Amino acid sequence: MSDRSWSRRDLMRRGMLAGAVALGGPALLSACTAATPPGAAGGNVLENARSSGSIRIGIAGEQPYGFTTPEGETTGEAPEVARAVLAALGIGEVVATQVPEFSSLIPSLNAGNYDMVCAGMNITPERCGQAAFSVPDYSAKTAFLVPEGNPQGIATFEDVAAQGLGIAVLSAAVEQGYAETAGVTDIQAFDTQNALLQAVTDGRVACAALTDISLRWLTGTLNPDAPVEVTESFDPVVDGEPVVSAGGFVFRQADTELREAFDTELLALQESGRWVEIATPFGFSEANLPADGLTTEQLCTA
Repeated sequence: MSDRSWSRRDLMRRGMLAGAVALGGPALLSACTAATPPGAAGGNVLENARSSGSIRIGIAGEQPYGFTTPEGETTGEAPEVARAVLAALGIGEVVATQVPEFSSLIPSLNAGNYDMVCAGMNITPERCGQAAFSVPDYSAKTAFLVPEGNPQGIATFEDVAAQGLGIAVLSAAVEQGYAETAGVTDIQAFDTQNALLQAVTDGRVACAALTDISLRWLTGTLNPDAPVEVTESFDPVVDGEPVVSAGGFVFRQADTELREAFDTELLALQESGRWVEIATPFGFSEANLPADGLTTEQLCTA
């Protein structure tokens, strides 16, 4: 920070594109339910959520961002951070819907099946054209899942392309675009993290690409005995420039009041140190806080 002592909240407010929503309390897994269409009479999501004390969220089952435990509890970095934010907004309960495919999160949000997405979704220009994002919640680098010993010496997407190797990615995830831009031609998309792991261990692909946070959770927490390793993390390069990846919460474009209220409390949570406390059990650290001055507007127009 400079001597002017701009806080992260000041900087975000000056360049922010999207805002906030609410979550909270013990999470309940539910099927999609009918919703008041965005913009309809009585459709102010923030007011309704405060009145009822409850809000509906969508998750994709990607650990550790947002997932359902075997006991039916909704948890992960995004739902837990959202709960803290929403509690500050007077909303104490979260009712969650887990979608079968990551790519259906935004369409289901816009269809009114829930009121916000809590899935660690990367903020990209394409997605910004479909929905509204909060201020950045976290920043994460990319890494590869490779067989033990990394026999192909993979460190970048360009390494994969140069050797004509196959790569596994999650369906609708940003890593597919990074691979395509680097010239990788054998790209196989899967719906789950375990499917990525299986593709690598079976030898169907040379590696799998995802955030370093996801891959370290997949190997260190979920599959500690798998014969794989995670490479050193990095920022992908597109058009000669490193890509800063940051994720956020997602709202319908009409739900401005909800976004703005959520943004205010999310920034306060980050500045207070509570964000680190909440996110650390899911493999995040202070290093994953968005850089000072990084705005949703920048990420939406990059």
